[in-house]
Amino acid sequence: MADSSLKTLTEENFATSVKEGVALIDFYADWCGPCRMLTPVLEKVAVKLKGKAVVAKLDIEASNQIAAKYQVTSVPTLVVFKNGNEEGRIVGLRDEEAIVEFVESKLE
Repeated sequence: MADSSLKTLTEENFATSVKEGVALIDFYADWCGPCRMLTPVLEKVAVKLKGKAVVAKLDIEASNQIAAKYQVTSVPTLVVFKNGNEEGRIVGLRDEEAIVEFVESKLE
């Protein structure tokens, strides 16, 4: 039940995706169990935040230069960007409500 609101980023489209507005990026790896558990939660978060924030996933192995640039050493790591700047991060599995609250706190 993949939702089109959840984007998949690459090294090619990462910068343009976080450049303007608010974006929640899930730094993940395919081999990571908690990352797989987080995907359906993020699909719901993407629906709730539609029009307010971009919600996207970035595979740290396919895009290791970006993961290194932002010093992502554990997955899943959720990073909120606002106009291209990191505004905060959560490491580990969280529920939908906690993630929505975290992103909404950065919208002001």
